[in-house]
Amino acid sequence: MFGFLKEKLKKAISSITKKIEEKPVEEKAPEKEVQKEKIIRKKPEVQKEVEIEKEIPKKEEKKGFFEKLKEKVTTTSINEGEFEDIFYDLEIALLENNTAVEVIERIKQNLKEVLVNKPIESSLFDIKQIDFIDLVKTKKPFTILFVGVNGSGKTSTISKIAYLLQKNGLSVVLGAGDSFRMAAIEQLEEWGRRLGVKVIKHEYGSDPTSICFDTVAYAKSHGIDVVLLDSAGRQHSNTDLMEEMKKINRVIKPDLKIFVGEALVGNDILLQAQEFDKAIGIDGLILTKSDVDEKGGAMISTEYVLHKPIYYLTCGQELKDLKEFKKEDILKNLGI
Repeated sequence: MFGFLKEKLKKAISSITKKIEEKPVEEKAPEKEVQKEKIIRKKPEVQKEVEIEKEIPKKEEKKGFFEKLKEKVTTTSINEGEFEDIFYDLEIALLENNTAVEVIERIKQNLKEVLVNKPIESSLFDIKQIDFIDLVKTKKPFTILFVGVNGSGKTSTISKIAYLLQKNGLSVVLGAGDSFRMAAIEQLEEWGRRLGVKVIKHEYGSDPTSICFDTVAYAKSHGIDVVLLDSAGRQHSNTDLMEEMKKINRVIKPDLKIFVGEALVGNDILLQAQEFDKAIGIDGLILTKSDVDEKGGAMISTEYVLHKPIYYLTCGQELKDLKEFKKEDILKNLGI
């Protein structure tokens, strides 16, 4: 009898021990599954709530400077305090988009003079947009000199302009005025071959003024509409090359002098263009690589300070990748 009870007790203890050992596994496994199920059930709800919260601001479009100005003005003028309130957002937008600080201050002062306690009758940038094709058609041959720093993309820009002119029914001749950089002449010749355009060239080391002179002479004798003159890239600190550029300008007297600069260098382009403007008096600009420039503030800075039009932006490697500069688009991108 005792032996039977002992055996029963042993089995009971063994059974209880086994259950105790297995219990955490048995209880925790379903717990984890339930927890997972709870997370899965809640996750879509959380996401849905977040999406709803994100959608709420989208219904209200951010107002630009001029929209706020229009809403603020109930009479014909605003006071200085009201102006400061509205200008704050404009200032932030310009700073975030790489506009030079001195340019922002100048814009602020100019706007304050025009707007505070005076009739509202001004726009932010009053530089007149010029129809490039109409301008080129005013004279035959019309001569354009392209200048800029090293690597700014002058030669490829010239090819894009040549393509544009051809599309508008104008004949073109190219002048290989960059006799300084190795392979510059071959590069221009290759573009000329693709376009079916004559390229006037001399040997490397030749006087670039002479090359440009011969190109203009060819255009006159062959009834060509437009002369596009390439030139060596140069830094303003290179005295010899800057003097060479001044000589080309004096002798050729081009009808248009275009500074070609990279949009992605930011406000450095403003300093570069200012130096070339001091040297020969540039008429306008073409900004390259605008497709990789996320900000447009440098364009605004350049146009506002120099008071020179930006004719075109290049936006790719193909001949067709040239678009007309429209400051309305830039202002829209800046949220102004």
